[in-house]
Amino acid sequence: MDAMLREYLPILIFLGIAVVIAGAAVIASLIVGRQKPDPAKLSAYECGFDTFEDARGRFDVRFYLVSILFIIFDLEVAFLFPWAVSLGDVGVYGFWSMMMFLGVLTVGFAYEWRKGALEWE
Repeated sequence: MDAMLREYLPILIFLGIAVVIAGAAVIASLIVGRQKPDPAKLSAYECGFDTFEDARGRFDVRFYLVSILFIIFDLEVAFLFPWAVSLGDVGVYGFWSMMMFLGVLTVGFAYEWRKGALEWE
């Protein structure tokens, strides 16, 4: 049991050092940072405007559509990097599989564009 606990010693040392560094950073920011904010900074919104309506208002569906499209094409790029690195290993089958994947995404993007889903009024 003692030998197993000794294996956790580096982890405990690491956690201790992390807590000390984090605490030192917080204390240093309190000491060095300016602690006299003006009344505008302490207001509810820094822009200086009062709220127009309830913060829980409904968003337009297009906002969600554009965000989902962004996530889809962001993931496409995430799939392209490992594919490009291993292109020599995956061969012709891997190349055409990715071309089919990109083709499906391109058709979907063209469909969304043609439907006007990306137009913001």
